[in-house]
Amino acid sequence: MILSLLILIPITGAILIAFVPREQENVVKWLALGTTAVALVVSLPLYFGFVDNASGYQFEEFRPWIPPLNIAYHVGIDGLSLFLILLTTFLTLISVLSSWTAITDGLKGYMALMLLLEAAVIGVFVSLDLFLFYLFWEASLIPMALLIGKWGGSRRVYAAVKFIIYTMAGSTLMLVGALVLYVNGGTSDLPTLVNNLELSQNLQIILFFAFALAFSVKVPLFPLHTWLPTAHVEAPTAGSIMLAGVLLKMGTYSYLRFAIPLFPDALAYWSPLLVTLAIVGILYGALVALVQDDVKKLVAYSSVAHMGFIVLGTFSGGQQGMSGAVLQMINHGLSTGMLFFLIGVLYEQRHTRLFSEYGGLWVKVPVFGTYFLLAVFSSVGLPGLNGFVGEFVILLGTFKVNPIAAALGTFGIVLAAWYLLTATRKMMMGPFNEANKNLKDMNLRESGIAFALIALCFVIGFFPNLLFDKINPATVELAEIIKATALLAGQ
Repeated sequence: MILSLLILIPITGAILIAFVPREQENVVKWLALGTTAVALVVSLPLYFGFVDNASGYQFEEFRPWIPPLNIAYHVGIDGLSLFLILLTTFLTLISVLSSWTAITDGLKGYMALMLLLEAAVIGVFVSLDLFLFYLFWEASLIPMALLIGKWGGSRRVYAAVKFIIYTMAGSTLMLVGALVLYVNGGTSDLPTLVNNLELSQNLQIILFFAFALAFSVKVPLFPLHTWLPTAHVEAPTAGSIMLAGVLLKMGTYSYLRFAIPLFPDALAYWSPLLVTLAIVGILYGALVALVQDDVKKLVAYSSVAHMGFIVLGTFSGGQQGMSGAVLQMINHGLSTGMLFFLIGVLYEQRHTRLFSEYGGLWVKVPVFGTYFLLAVFSSVGLPGLNGFVGEFVILLGTFKVNPIAAALGTFGIVLAAWYLLTATRKMMMGPFNEANKNLKDMNLRESGIAFALIALCFVIGFFPNLLFDKINPATVELAEIIKATALLAGQ
């Protein structure tokens, strides 16, 4: 029942906001904040009630939805989805708080869309029925596109339309693939299909492409990434936090939840290409980030590189790489979400993101500078922070199977340190730009948000087993499926 509540709570909050008079903006803000806080509190028993080192799904709910077609409302979680749900409820709360003073026009619609986005994303992470999953997948597109198109920058409509076109083009093929699975299996229930459906290798190769294309657009995997920098630059701060923090993870999560277990015979065919594209994305994203003069665009391209790292771990072929990929999804959501939040704090005062407009900020805003440096350290993988653990485990798992890919991935980490530390130097050090003389340091609300984000980064960095104990059983199952398929194929 908890999983259904997590979907219903934000929907209920959005409906209640619709009945609040437009001029009562404080009521809208507090109602949105209260709704996200309740959702976060309700999600916590998922962690504390989750049985460590246990295989299979937990907190399952199964109800007939369309009985004549054998389609059901089937939800549940395992180690792949648990922390993504917690990340979603946490970052939605952060996003509402970050919008407290930034949004003044159309506040009702903005907050309602944030809550509907939360409900849709949680639905994606808990769905165990193909058509239910597709419903939530498509539902997440609408509020995100509207948030960009209404409250974004000067090219917001272009960015929103591009986001819609890319996402729908990919998901159309996924729907066709889901229909093929339904016709062949007589059900859309994921566990039933994984356990009972037998497809020829050629059909698996085709269906893997249909699903993986939709997932790769969402990641986004090079060369399907071109919508992301535009969307990030034009999106409001909270939109960028949600986009980088949770929406991109829908793609990498879905590789593990659907593509790999449903089409294991296709992995030998597609994995080399996906690993190659992941490496290209890591290096391309890093090199393009190096030449940016807009700090938000730099972080957007860093996401292309970091998500490439997650794809590398996902298709490394081993349990260790997949566990590292799941952890790195959480890490990226926290560190990049924090960077986008901090950029938004500056933008709200200066209305510019160009490096040339900053310089020497540390003397003026030392609290901001400290949090910005910590977020950079988290993103580049400094030992003691969350990014180090995820990257190390991915590289270790990849090295066992593909040493060359691991070496190239390591070079990507060096480049990440280069462009992020260069950004820090340009903004925080050097001569002070007098144009920033009226800048104010972070207030209590902003400092509280940054502290919560960086505190989690330190907790994961020092105690990664708090996550791995719950993640590993799910990735062990996936690794066994891959191994069994390889044995049957005579490899």
